Amino acid sequence: MLKDITLGQYFPGNTLMHRIDPRTKILLVMAIIVALFVCSSAPAYLVLAVYIFGLIAVSKLSLRMVLRGLKPLLVIIVFTGVLNLFLTPGDDILWRAGFVSITMAGVRKAALIVARLVLLIAGASLLTYTTSPIQLTDGLERLLAPLKRLHLPIHELAMMMSLALRFIPTLVEETDKIMSAQRARGADFDSGNLLHRAKALIPILVPLFVSAFRRADELATAMECRLYRGDIGRTRLRQLKFGRDDVICAASAVLFLGGAIVLQVLP
Repeated sequence: MLKDITLGQYFPGNTLMHRIDPRTKILLVMAIIVALFVCSSAPAYLVLAVYIFGLIAVSKLSLRMVLRGLKPLLVIIVFTGVLNLFLTPGDDILWRAGFVSITMAGVRKAALIVARLVLLIAGASLLTYTTSPIQLTDGLERLLAPLKRLHLPIHELAMMMSLALRFIPTLVEETDKIMSAQRARGADFDSGNLLHRAKALIPILVPLFVSAFRRADELATAMECRLYRGDIGRTRLRQLKFGRDDVICAASAVLFLGGAIVLQVLP
């Protein structure tokens, strides 16, 4: 299960999604998230699904790998769908058992919530899959640059956010190693009820926290050895600039996301 967590991983490439400016990708993902919450009709979601999975195809990412990233969240997705399926009131009752019933409105809402979560995760994952941590930091810093007038530490905030995403795969790998070591010593994480399994995970937390703090200390030492002083006097090897690929991506976003919102508005 832990090996299925792909959030934070970067897959190098030379596709359109890899070449565009990180600011364009950040704004694109934000626009996708807004469109997913604004739209609630089947035609609109069909357009959004075609657009998101079209971007995945353009990025030359494995669809199996993208869908595998949904596996750790499958319990949440199914639980949310079932909750909306049974708790949504309506007049058109399809099935009833006591006080529990399934209505046509519940079926529609459950399908909408599941589709929204799947597309939300797949669309947001495109950002980390096609953007290196350095580019992500620079893009976030440039987008948040106006807040520097309020004397906010924008560079430090962008650095912390990108480092947090970057170290998710590292912590997942470390957790898998600790669990393997605990299993070799006779620990059992798979049997028993939910409470028993939760208690069995407690011995993992202590070495995991120790490892995380050690890695953070090593990273801070490495940054100090390289004379890192935040944004003061910092130069960049690669300057961010908008190009033709960004215009193509923006035009496609306006076409598909705008079309989805229009389909939502139309009766």
